[in-house]
Order: sequence, then C-alpha cells, then structure tokens
Amino acid sequence: MSVPAPPAVRYAVPGLVCALDVAAKAILLLLLLTVVISPEAANLEDKGATARAIGYPLLAFTVPTVWFFRWRDRASFPWLADLLVTITCFSDTLGNRLDLYDTIRSFDDWMHFINTGLLTAAFLLLTLHHGATLGAVVERSLAFGVTAALAWELAEYVAFLSTSGAVDRYADTLGDLTLGALGSVVAGLVVHRAWQSGHLRSAAPQIDSRPPTLAPSRQ
Repeated sequence: MSVPAPPAVRYAVPGLVCALDVAAKAILLLLLLTVVISPEAANLEDKGATARAIGYPLLAFTVPTVWFFRWRDRASFPWLADLLVTITCFSDTLGNRLDLYDTIRSFDDWMHFINTGLLTAAFLLLTLHHGATLGAVVERSLAFGVTAALAWELAEYVAFLSTSGAVDRYADTLGDLTLGALGSVVAGLVVHRAWQSGHLRSAAPQIDSRPPTLAPSRQ
C-alpha cells in the first residue's frame, strides 16, 4: 500500500527576513509599474525598460514558484534565499530610479559585485548542504557566478546596448565579468564561514529526509 509523504519540516524564520522579503517585492512591483508608465521618470529610457519590467518580476518570483510546485509538501520556504534574489532586482531598479548609475561613477561596479554575490549566496543556500567543503562551495560559487555575470552582459547587450549607438558599449564588459566573479567568490566564502560558525543552517529549504513510517502489517 502507498504511504503518504511525511509533512514538510518547518523551521522558525526571523520575522524581519520575511517582512523585508515581502516589502522588497511590493516596492519592486511599484517601481516597475513606474517603469512601464514612464521610463523617463525611472531613468530607464533607452536602457531596456521593457526587458526589466518583464524579467525582474519573473526572477523575483522564481523561488516562490519553484517552491510551490516542487517543494512545499516536503520543505520549508527559503525566505532568506528568496530575499537575496529579490534584492538584486530591487537594487538595480531603485538605483536607476534615483539616477545613481549616472551620478555615482562606481555605482555600476558595486552593483555587479554585490548583486552577483547575492545571487550566488542564494544559489548556494538552495543547492548545497551546510556541511559542504570550502572547495565545493568555491567551485559552485564560480560556476554559478561567472555564468550569471555572463548571462547579464548578454541580456544587457540584447536589451539595449546593441541599439544604443554607444561607441564604448564593450569597454567595461570584462571589468563587469571580473567583478561578478569576485563577488561570487566572496559570497561563497561568507556563506561557508557562516555555516562553519553554525549560522544559516536553516536558511535553505529543509527537506524532510526521514524514512516513511510503514503501517504495521496485518496478520
């Protein structure tokens, strides 16, 4: 006879993490609504406003969607990983809204470094056990981080750089890729250190690995 799956393991999550995640998503959607209505007001005219308005909600709700359809019956919701993914979309949109990319020269560099690191940290929390070795963590960090950085550069080129007419559109591509790779390594080191110190161990989806309890046989 079939045995029902055990209930999902539930861990207490700091209320601040949940609140920040929900707030970041809500504000992100409001900012993207501004982008759709008036790209000029959002300082995204000729900067792939439509691509951002479509892509960022998809990225920000990827973790909840995957969890709902694949994990919800056997795993807790990964609030921290979801927040880290949402922040990457939120920070870029807000940075453009406040015109920080054009007024602070190093802002774009910091965004490549920090946001790639945040995405890498989220990926590690979602896919690695907290007992993973430092080598395994760094290896996965680089594999994901460099791929993510390259994907962003390609998306940026397709969305607006290829038609912008800017003569220096390739000038900082290698620099952005390098910063993304560095950000991913730093994120991996931080996550591994946190795991070694006993932190973040319940930040990933906690999958119930207990063997199912078999019903007693009837003689």
